[in-house]
Amino acid sequence: MDPVANAFELLWPEAKRMNLLDDSLSADLALAGSLNQAMVDRMVCLAQYVKTCGADAILFTCSAFGPAIDEVKRTIGLPTLKPNEAMFSDALDICEQLGGQRKIGLLTTFAPSEAPMREELLAAIQQRNLKVKIEGACATGGMTALNAGDAATHDRLILESAQKLLACDVLML
Repeated sequence: MDPVANAFELLWPEAKRMNLLDDSLSADLALAGSLNQAMVDRMVCLAQYVKTCGADAILFTCSAFGPAIDEVKRTIGLPTLKPNEAMFSDALDICEQLGGQRKIGLLTTFAPSEAPMREELLAAIQQRNLKVKIEGACATGGMTALNAGDAATHDRLILESAQKLLACDVLML
């Protein structure tokens, strides 16, 4: 949450922020292997709670829950953003400017994030009618290291995994 708070402090300091964390959702997703209805319901419940607290909008910060965030968008009635929407838009803008067939590298540190992010990115590519291939890599163990306070191992694993994506025109983390 710190990078998001820092960005708001820098870019929109007058915004009143509230953080709500269910740190068991990611663990449950990793254990289950895929998103299930119970997890979606929990995300909707959390969003409903935020709405009752007076929020004007919601920004989710975990890319692995895209379909659950879509359900929140449909049911809660607040502007709701996924953490990767701006990144996708910027990456596709670059591909569009370069023209021709392009490759985007999608580097994750939490394996369950790759599939929903890939689906969202494919939809955005199709919507813009671009010729873009997606190459994926996961810095396996990176999120675990970061959660354990080992940023050096996290960063090393990212660098090692990024080597697999050197042929890409754009690299997203």
